[in-house]
Amino acid sequence: MSFRLSRAVPVHWLKVALVMFAVGWGANQFSPMLIVYRHELGLGPGAIAGLFVIYAITLVPGLLIGGPLSDRLGRRAVVLPFAALSPVATLLLATGSRDLVVIGAGRALAGLCSGMVFGPATAWVRDLSEDDGPSARRAALALSAGFGLGPVVAALLAQWSADPLVVPYLPHLALGLVAFAIGCTAPGTRPQRRAAADRSWPPAPVRTRRFWLTVAPAAPLVFGTVSIAIVVLPEEVTSAHSLSAAYAGVMTALAFLPGIGIQRFARRLAPETGMIVGTGAAVAGAAIGAAAVAGASQLLAGLAAVFLGMAYGLCLVCGLRQSEQLSDDHDRGAVVACYYVLAYLGFGAPYAVTGLNALAGQPATLVILAAVAVLLLGWLSRGAGERVRAEA
Repeated sequence: MSFRLSRAVPVHWLKVALVMFAVGWGANQFSPMLIVYRHELGLGPGAIAGLFVIYAITLVPGLLIGGPLSDRLGRRAVVLPFAALSPVATLLLATGSRDLVVIGAGRALAGLCSGMVFGPATAWVRDLSEDDGPSARRAALALSAGFGLGPVVAALLAQWSADPLVVPYLPHLALGLVAFAIGCTAPGTRPQRRAAADRSWPPAPVRTRRFWLTVAPAAPLVFGTVSIAIVVLPEEVTSAHSLSAAYAGVMTALAFLPGIGIQRFARRLAPETGMIVGTGAAVAGAAIGAAAVAGASQLLAGLAAVFLGMAYGLCLVCGLRQSEQLSDDHDRGAVVACYYVLAYLGFGAPYAVTGLNALAGQPATLVILAAVAVLLLGWLSRGAGERVRAEA
């Protein structure tokens, strides 16, 4: 199966990128709202964790289904219906702002939309790009901008608006509808039939040694680093009473702005090198974060968020580039979806921190995570060295 346009129009990928931006906004706008729900509705840790789990329960199947389905039916047929449902999920969150069941339903729908859109839309951006080089950065930039700006805007509105349970969701309602309307004007790509033998799961590129040596190990760092920056550190350096949506928004900005800014630099690096540099940034961020927690320093926590954000940006772009290089037109959606599944494992980092805190204490937990990242750095360096020797 292959995907080609009958007429190449350079701006068409921007329309798909806008859809990714909007769905990413809708997915991550919820992060600072957890603080609001904790204060306004009196939700405990179990309920907060449950809202995260509900999102993951629908996200992962969406990723595993959406990518391969887009390889068979075309990107447009999969992306647009769920881009339309993304603002519906936000509407549920806004209208059922005090009903935990409705909030859970909104999170479940948001997770399904994310899963069904991110992999196919990333492949769609590649299909509509004139050349291979910048397509991974384009998709990563659109996703990162939505992930970063959504929670910042939601945090600011939650902190200072008259109705902190409703008003933060209104921008995405408008953005989601506009993005869907513009996305409908993006040209589809025409799938061609392929042999049944080519439909094996997982796709052949995911079963390669290179994927598991250089792509898979660092994939969880993508969202593991930012979840530590925007979920763990704000809670670790402030008390539960003083933790505010505004501070969570600042930490989100400190993580995602460097994460977005470094993506242009990431494109200049070989993917394996970018992964190594990104892992090094994760080591630095975790080490500084440990110092921040030890001294309850919000300033050091902000500095840690910058390094963790750079790790996110480097690993995301380089991981997507490698996934695209390993795949072909007929399985790109499936391969990218598998990569996103591994990347989303990083959202389990806050739970890992909670467990380790109970065993080792707060500062020691981040020291342990930094040590794990050092081991990963050695593994990636070894894998890159083996590949260089194999190609020599």
